[in-house]
Amino acid sequence: MDVDTARQHTISVLVENKFGVLARVAGLFSGRGYNIESLAVSATHDPKVSKMTIVTSGDEDVIEQIDRQLNKLVDVICVTDLVSGAFLERELVLLKVGVTSQTRSDIIQLTEIFGGKIVGAHRGELAIELAGNGDKIENFVNLMSEFDIIEVVRTGRVAISRNPGPTENYDKIT
Repeated sequence: MDVDTARQHTISVLVENKFGVLARVAGLFSGRGYNIESLAVSATHDPKVSKMTIVTSGDEDVIEQIDRQLNKLVDVICVTDLVSGAFLERELVLLKVGVTSQTRSDIIQLTEIFGGKIVGAHRGELAIELAGNGDKIENFVNLMSEFDIIEVVRTGRVAISRNPGPTENYDKIT
C-alpha cells in the first residue's frame, strides 16, 4: 500500500447480536493482513443488533475490499465508511496520575481546561475522565505526561453520522 494514499477510515458496521460475530469480523481483518487501529462494539437500541466502530487505514481500493468482504459475512447488516467531517466521533480516556501538594492544583486546572472530570481521589493520586475527539485525548495525555502518570486506558473511537435521519438499514434482520 502506498503510504501517500493510505489514510485513516472510520467504518460503522451494524451486525446481528449473535455469538461469534466479533471473532468473524476480526478474523476477516487479520486473515487479509489489514490492521484494526481501534474497535468499539456495543448494543444498539434494538437488542438484536450491535454496532461496531472500526478504525483502519488504507487507500480507497483497500477500503472498498474491506467493505465488500464485510458485506459477505452472514451476520453483517450494514457497512458504512464514515467520511471525515460527516460524522461525530468521541473517545474516552481514564487516567490515573500521582499528585503532590505542589502538582495537585496544576493537574486539576489542566483537567478543567480540557473539560475533564476528577472521578476518583486517593492519597497521592487522582483519577481523571476525559471524553473528546482523538486529537484532544492525545493532547491531554501528552500534557499529563509531565506529571507522574500511573495508568492510562483509552476506549476506541465511537462515531455516528452527522446526516439527518437514520443512515443504517435494519431491514436485513430476520
